[in-house]
Amino acid sequence: MKKIFFAFTLILWNIFLFAQKEYLPTPEDLAHFYDTRTYVVLEASPMSDYNFEVKEVMDRVWNITDFEFIKQEEFPEKSKDPNASFIYTSLVNFEHDKTDSRYVFLHLSLGGDNISIDDLRDLVSVPLGYVGVDSENYIYKLGILLQFMQKHLKLITENPGIISKNIFKHYNDNIQSAQDKVVYFVEDELSREIGTAARIKQVYPYKFSIVSRDDIRQAIINKDENVVFLHKVGPEGKKLKARCYKILIGAGDSNFYYFDYHMISDKKPDGFLESDLKKLAK
Repeated sequence: MKKIFFAFTLILWNIFLFAQKEYLPTPEDLAHFYDTRTYVVLEASPMSDYNFEVKEVMDRVWNITDFEFIKQEEFPEKSKDPNASFIYTSLVNFEHDKTDSRYVFLHLSLGGDNISIDDLRDLVSVPLGYVGVDSENYIYKLGILLQFMQKHLKLITENPGIISKNIFKHYNDNIQSAQDKVVYFVEDELSREIGTAARIKQVYPYKFSIVSRDDIRQAIINKDENVVFLHKVGPEGKKLKARCYKILIGAGDSNFYYFDYHMISDKKPDGFLESDLKKLAK
């Protein structure tokens, strides 16, 4: 997979959701992470929505390491520090993906002696948005994703045996837990086949609500333990073929309850599918 970060081009192969395939976090690296100082790399534009949001949420949500903000031009040199970790965004496209689609990923990575940005060791990476889509559609979820990253690191630190296993399965095992909560969907993130409350009820017999993005933002602010919401990453009309990521996240506990993605096609549009809903209903 290619990661294009600011003015730098980084080529990394076979990155999945939580780690590069060629690098799996070791117990030693995980233990060391908690002793690092985390540098939050700001984007170049002074008007970046990401910069405003990350400055607002870090004090509120980040509690496992000391941190400070740095400018992008400081990143290459800082990346060589073995006692540093980094939170940053990158533009990602997947090797051998003929659609040439690009996504915004959020990363937490370790620095190291005399390494370059190309060699940063990803501890956890999550899809944040799709390049070209209005960042207002997803940036308000940044705080909850940072909370998830911390919980994920604690999980794999305490349970190193799951690192080499299918991490998707671990989180998808939480599907049934979502049935005790209210699932929040934004209407334009649903496929047409389940685009109304009536159609959802035909497939999903548990509590749900079709809401606005402001409703989800408020549930996150209120840390509503009763709400699970859909985080959908797709091109939203910017491209006909691309990946569509679908993640259900607890607004109060920041847990992942469901993770999947599909390649967008005529039969599988850019949105949460009926097949996804059926999995939740099992």
